[in-house]
Amino acid sequence: MTVNGSNAQEPDQHVNPAERDADVTADAVAYGFPASLWRAVGRRRPPLLPTARTWRSPLRGPWLTSVFGAVLLVAIPIVTVTGLLDYIAYGPQFGQAIPADVGWLHLPYFDWPTRPSWLFQLTQGLHVGLGLIIIPVVLAKLWSVMPRLFTWPPARSTAQILERLSLLLLVGGIVFEIATGVLNIQYDYIFGFSFYTAHYFGAWVFIAGFLVHVAVKLPWMVRHLRSRSLLGELRITRADTRPEPLDLDGLVAEDPVPATVSRRGALALVGGGSLLVAILTVGQTIGGFTRHAALLVPRGREAGGGPNGFPINRTATAAGIDPVATGAAWRLTLTAGSSTRTLDRAALLVLDQHTARLPIACVEGWSTTQTWTGVRLRDLAALAGVSAPSSAHVISLEEGGPFGAATLQSNQVLDSDSLLALKVNGADLSLDHGYPARIVVPALPGVHNTKWVHSIEFRS
Repeated sequence: MTVNGSNAQEPDQHVNPAERDADVTADAVAYGFPASLWRAVGRRRPPLLPTARTWRSPLRGPWLTSVFGAVLLVAIPIVTVTGLLDYIAYGPQFGQAIPADVGWLHLPYFDWPTRPSWLFQLTQGLHVGLGLIIIPVVLAKLWSVMPRLFTWPPARSTAQILERLSLLLLVGGIVFEIATGVLNIQYDYIFGFSFYTAHYFGAWVFIAGFLVHVAVKLPWMVRHLRSRSLLGELRITRADTRPEPLDLDGLVAEDPVPATVSRRGALALVGGGSLLVAILTVGQTIGGFTRHAALLVPRGREAGGGPNGFPINRTATAAGIDPVATGAAWRLTLTAGSSTRTLDRAALLVLDQHTARLPIACVEGWSTTQTWTGVRLRDLAALAGVSAPSSAHVISLEEGGPFGAATLQSNQVLDSDSLLALKVNGADLSLDHGYPARIVVPALPGVHNTKWVHSIEFRS
């Protein structure tokens, strides 16, 4: 019980180590473990395993752990759901999401909407940005439960065995997802395997651990959050900071040292770390003047001047594009069944031109919004003889890989702002930005806004 925001506790809430060990043995016997066997296991503690006296911070305890857990309980589902939505945005029904074959782990297929035009920019920005912002909270949560990870014996009941298994999936899963995610957004693939495949299946491992852990620990978390007043705890100075009562989970130090920082200071440190990450990250999604503060943006804060001065994921050189193939000899081929029609760039410029301001958002979390001008895809479909295409298959001059082709859904072809863009910000596309023509579709993942378009097959 909190008294006037202080650390005063009712005497019967205190648990000493001897009582805790007795409770451990009693629980073990209740779940079918012989007491002698349990005591023997307890005496054979691995020699290098840290003991309870290793952890002496007076800040650790169920309440502080529950505060960090409550923050993650809100943030992690957002990061998870937006990540799964982004997978659907890539069109797994066309076999163009990575991994393509996920067995029974596949998500429900539906047509990814084109409105609002910034939908993918939002989901991907949240997934990457919030995933980075919560890293300080994740580290603080792991620090707060460190004694629990090294308790011996590791479990005293069936429920605790399940909890420990969920912790293995939870901690291993979140560390793996964060580590590979951070490396991916910096284009550093030192792990030597497919990031997308590993990240997808790793996410499901983490989700399983997270759900089990929440089911087991949610009542515990709610109970300990209510044990102290947050506002009261924020008023307590370092000099008045005292350990929480000893607990059955072994989080509270048995022999604490004097506090070097208050719980208020610890929360401010973690919150300040998350705020700093946010400042260094969100500019890559929001853009504008905030981009200058986005030190973590993978493609740099400045992309050059002029109408084509905005970030790109792959240059023409990196994609192996021959400038000759994009010159006077270039033709766009429109196919519909057995019908084929070819147009050069001059013929495309004669057609009705449409202008739209649309974002391009990439899986690494960065995005850019520009003003595009070109021919509507639905007008090209009608020109090819298909007024209501079920899909459109776009092929680039770039050969192979996820950038070389993309299949668009019917609603993506028919949207009034879906373009075969010829200009950007009033000027011709540069070669790096997809000259002579590129796809730009509202809410479409950046990789499928195909550059250096060679042909489009409209399917009915």
